[in-house]
Amino acid sequence: MLNAMRNYYIFKSGRLSRKDNSIMFETQEEFKSIPVNDIDSLYIFGEVDINTKALNFLAQKGIVVHIFNYYGWWTGSLYPREELLAGEVVIRQAEHYLDRNKRIEIAREFVKGAIHGFVYNLKRYKHKDIGKEIFQQLDNYLNLVNEQEDIPSLMGIEGNARDLYYDMFPNIIRQDIEFDKRVKRPPNNIMNALISFVNSLVYTAVLKEIYRTQLNPTISYLHEPSYRRFSLALDVAEIFKPIYGDRTIFDLLNNRSITEDHFDKDLNYCYLKETGRKIVVKAFEEKLNTTIKHKKLKRNVSYERIIRLELYKLIKHLLGEEVYKSFRIWW
Repeated sequence: MLNAMRNYYIFKSGRLSRKDNSIMFETQEEFKSIPVNDIDSLYIFGEVDINTKALNFLAQKGIVVHIFNYYGWWTGSLYPREELLAGEVVIRQAEHYLDRNKRIEIAREFVKGAIHGFVYNLKRYKHKDIGKEIFQQLDNYLNLVNEQEDIPSLMGIEGNARDLYYDMFPNIIRQDIEFDKRVKRPPNNIMNALISFVNSLVYTAVLKEIYRTQLNPTISYLHEPSYRRFSLALDVAEIFKPIYGDRTIFDLLNNRSITEDHFDKDLNYCYLKETGRKIVVKAFEEKLNTTIKHKKLKRNVSYERIIRLELYKLIKHLLGEEVYKSFRIWW
């Protein structure tokens, strides 16, 4: 079991149970006790049995549990009953979804934040083959965002910008890795497997932060709300996937911490082995715990805290206190 700060990642198979004020994890080789107050969220990658006593205890303590399947693909989260929900915020969330103009105003900000992240990453990993015309095209997409009057066309702009951004990955990565297009279900090569896995970590990190606010995770603006998914986390994750997720990928590949040996391949799909997942999870945790001096707050905040601050900005917008402008990385 890898303990990084207050998130716990379970890779082994075993059994989770409750004993007094602790969660017990038992395998054939070991027996560990985790004080429940030390757990921020729980990520389960192994084959784990868990009883209702432990589940109820985790829910009572407001601990979000994320579950991944054999291939390391996120399959769902146990999201405890919300205790911070405020009726007014939920009403405003719904109002902004139902009002076409209000909805697209917020959705545009998510797309702007994502494209801004693309641009900053390409500047950071400057390469001779990433010419001015690439930045000009991304600027053009950014300018087109405000002209889109409906969600499908806005998603189209975001998709085109993202495709252009992904086309530049071979110029950034210093390993000979096949990557000609993004394939998600299932990932068909190393790069797609890595992107899918890291994106799921970004998504679950955002979902956990949403739980700590008054926002309802099922009411969203860019992605369509639907049954059995936390679509607001998908919205907000768009902002952070380039600067938290992709930067983790670039660093891991360029320093060869992750290589082809960390993947298994089958006929139509590719996935990270357990050794690879541990490396990626550790790097992502380090990324979340990295601090930066906040321009507005004038103090150091962690990357993880920046997600929470973004959600607070959205709440202020919904309540009519401050117009929402999505996060723009400045470093």
